[in-house]
Formats: sequence, structure tokens, C-alpha cells
Amino acid sequence: MADKAGAFGETQEASEKIQKICDQVKPQVEEKTGEKYEVFTALQYRSQIVSGLNFLIKVHVGGSSYLHLKVYQNLSGGIKLPGVEEEHSKDDPIIPF
Repeated sequence: MADKAGAFGETQEASEKIQKICDQVKPQVEEKTGEKYEVFTALQYRSQIVSGLNFLIKVHVGGSSYLHLKVYQNLSGGIKLPGVEEEHSKDDPIIPF
């Protein structure tokens, strides 16, 4: 988790909670990218405390393909997908976008 409001925390290994968030937004990701993903595995994430939580999540989508997702979770647990970045590699750092 982020240490203080406004700052993204350090990159961490994805947990079961982060994978569940990814599973929830997968249909939205597929709609935005125009792709269907057989593999959709959260690898790493960073979080930011706001009025809720922002997550930046690195997702493996098969082969050498990775996406970076920007996900917002409001205080009541609702999930939104404000952004998707395509064409990332396994070694790309997760930076805010």
C-alpha cells in the first residue's frame, strides 16, 4: 500500500486481491483494446491512497505481451478502469500515466 495520501507506493508483487481486481476489469480492458485475452495474470502493482485507492497493475496477457492498467477503487469497493497502456515488456517499470 502507499505510505501516504497522494504518493504511489513502491512496486509490490501482485496478491490474490489484485488478481481479483484484474478479473473484474478484464471485460473493460478487452473492450478498450479490442482484444480477447486467454491469459490475464496480475504480476506487480503500485497503489496510491486518494478518496479510495488508485492501482497501477502490470498484467501478463500471453507470450511477451504485458499491459499496464490504471484502476480506481472507491471507498465502497466499486471498481473503475480509467486507463490501459499496451505494448509493455516484462521489465518495464510501472509508472503513473
